[in-house]
This record gives sequence, C-alpha cells and structure tokens, in this order.
Amino acid sequence: MANTYTQLHIQLVFAVKYRAALIQNEWKERLHQYITGIFQQNEHKMLQINSMPDHIHIFFGMRPHQSISSLVQNVKSESSKWINENKFCRSAFAWQEGFGAFSYSKTHVPDVIRYIQNQETHHKKETFLDEYKKILKAFEVDYDERYIFKELM
Repeated sequence: MANTYTQLHIQLVFAVKYRAALIQNEWKERLHQYITGIFQQNEHKMLQINSMPDHIHIFFGMRPHQSISSLVQNVKSESSKWINENKFCRSAFAWQEGFGAFSYSKTHVPDVIRYIQNQETHHKKETFLDEYKKILKAFEVDYDERYIFKELM
C-alpha cells in the first residue's frame, strides 16, 4: 500500500494441544526455520523464535496487510501439517486453540529478543502457565481461567 508506514512489533505465544511436551530438540530448529519461512512468505519480518516442548514464542515485525488472526491460523495449520507429514511425533500433532499477541515499542525489541532466546533458562524457574499469566497481567489483559491453555485432564 502506497504511503503506508508502520512499526509493529508483535510477540505471539501459543501452546501445543493440551500443553503436551511434543516439540523435541532433535527437530525444533527445523520447525523454527519452517515457521520463519511462513512469516517471510507473508511478508513479515521474523525477529526471534524459540520453543519449549509445550509452547512457542514468536517475535516479528508485522506488515499491516494481514490480520494477526489469519497469520496465526496460517502458521498453526501449515506447521501442524508439516510436523505430521514428517512424522516427528508418534501421534497427531496439533496446536491448542487460541494465542496471545502482545505489541512492543522499538525500545523494547532487544529485551524481548533476549527474553525469547533465553526460554530454556527462564523455564527452569517458572512454568509456562505462570509465565503466560504474568504476561497477560503485565499487559492488563482480562482473561477467563477456563480458557487459559489447558492440559489434558
């Protein structure tokens, strides 16, 4: 779009269905590369991506031609399909419904990148659910406990 100028930095957070620990170290870098390719095909700029066995953080520069919801839907469906086609999991892989999306100013970009890079260290001290609730509270997002990423009962 001519004469459209934006600076949008978004962190996405979403979980594996039932928060199952399915993302394995042996293939997670390939997953990150695949998801980065989806962002590039959609003309967004990947700033940082990292995952734990049960969830993923994606930080990117967003172009305004696409909604966050449609982008996340595309990323989840294409990456699930790719994981299943490559038979990385014994059972069918799926992402849990929903996601968190949080915007940051340019001054926060280096801190968010560092935070996502250090997920392994961070999660030695804090669970994913505690981390996610802390982010929601920091951004003053009202949420319903019934819809927070759930484990299989």
